[in-house]
Amino acid sequence: MLKIKNLHASVEDKEILKGINLEINAGEVHAIMGPNGSGKSTLASVIAGKEEYEQTEGEIIFENEEISELEADERAHKGLFLSFQYPVEIPGVSVTNFMKTAINETRKAQGLEDMPAKDMLKKIREKSELLDMDRKFLSRSLNEGFSGGEKKRNEIFQMAMLEPKLSILDETDSGLDIDALKIVSNGVNKLRTKDNAVLVITHYQRLLDYIVPDYVHVLLDGKIVKSGGKELAYKLEEQGYDWIKEEMKAL
Repeated sequence: MLKIKNLHASVEDKEILKGINLEINAGEVHAIMGPNGSGKSTLASVIAGKEEYEQTEGEIIFENEEISELEADERAHKGLFLSFQYPVEIPGVSVTNFMKTAINETRKAQGLEDMPAKDMLKKIREKSELLDMDRKFLSRSLNEGFSGGEKKRNEIFQMAMLEPKLSILDETDSGLDIDALKIVSNGVNKLRTKDNAVLVITHYQRLLDYIVPDYVHVLLDGKIVKSGGKELAYKLEEQGYDWIKEEMKAL
């Protein structure tokens, strides 16, 4: 589904990603871990097409199509979804209206007509029930006055409504207490199918107790330096990253 080859990227002329190689297949969950400043959020942003990041080298192939030249909204219409670490507030735009617009813009890009109102309402009801969301929540302005947990749950609700092929969760666990973490993780797990994939970016192994990855990758200084199964996350939790740095020096 996603194939990244020798990806280099910079922000304000500072090189952050220095040759990332990664493959994700349908039905898989991949986790990327690494210390602060290693390039995790930059990788998420570059895949999603955020314009302040410059891709200087390499390829991003999504469903056999090179998407490096596509704008962020074009990538979203093809089935890429990025859940932000710090979701923005949009006063005056309700959660429901935001979702209607997002879904219908994607349908328009695919040559389809707007989703009929009754179908939209049915979908909103089904997905909010799936995520145990209070219906009053849907009439509130997007993220305005939301707690950290509410913002993250709203991101997962957007993911449920849009049904992306690849969801990138950028430190979805930051700022969440254990109850909110369980709710968000449960939502992600309910939305997993054999046809979609998830890339989880996290500092902490605790999230991976709830969203169990097939593969864990360690990002250090702009490169993926080690990959393994979920047991790699436990080792990182216990021992930190120094042992990997020592391994790298020995090479």
